[in-house]
Amino acid sequence: MKTNLAVAILGLGLAASVTPLRAHHSVPAQYDIDREIAIQGVVTRVEWLNPHARFWVDARNDDGTVSSWEMELPPPNALKRARGNLDFIKQGDQVTVNLWRAKNGSRLAHALTLTVPSGEVMNFPRNWGMPAASK
Repeated sequence: MKTNLAVAILGLGLAASVTPLRAHHSVPAQYDIDREIAIQGVVTRVEWLNPHARFWVDARNDDGTVSSWEMELPPPNALKRARGNLDFIKQGDQVTVNLWRAKNGSRLAHALTLTVPSGEVMNFPRNWGMPAASK
């Protein structure tokens, strides 16, 4: 009886630990990696939550209307380790983002590069590796 209970608990623990890995999306499956686009706009919101940090940008379209874009970044802990802090982007910042747009046509995007008001350009590789900063 004790053996069966131990095996059941071990099995449930293993299943629970694998679920988050299985739930994570594939970048090429969700985003159009064959077409990089760039937008410029104002940051309206920033979230430092797992599994991805996110920020929203209001960008002016060619016809003068404004569209809100949601950008995915690497996880907050990876950004903090790479940069030492999380104050590189704030609400109200004017930014330029090179991105891969979601395949479903929404304005969800995978940020590839982020140019912040100081002129610093942060690169976010396809595999969410550590961002490299350059001037």
